[in-house]
Amino acid sequence: MRASESAIRLKKMIEKALEDHKLTRDEYDAILYIATEDGMIDHQELALLEQLQEMIDNKMVKVVAK
Repeated sequence: MRASESAIRLKKMIEKALEDHKLTRDEYDAILYIATEDGMIDHQELALLEQLQEMIDNKMVKVVAK
């Protein structure tokens, strides 16, 4: 199955945000916006969001104010 355009954008946004193992609230909001902008979350987007949440839960990525 080919990745959707929004899943590709979402992956790029997550990769960019995680380069320093920190995720700002603005980056997190932008990631959620991309995932939901078309009114649905497809399987690829869901998998990416789950991976991001797992990294946050495991403290591999820290959510910071700015």
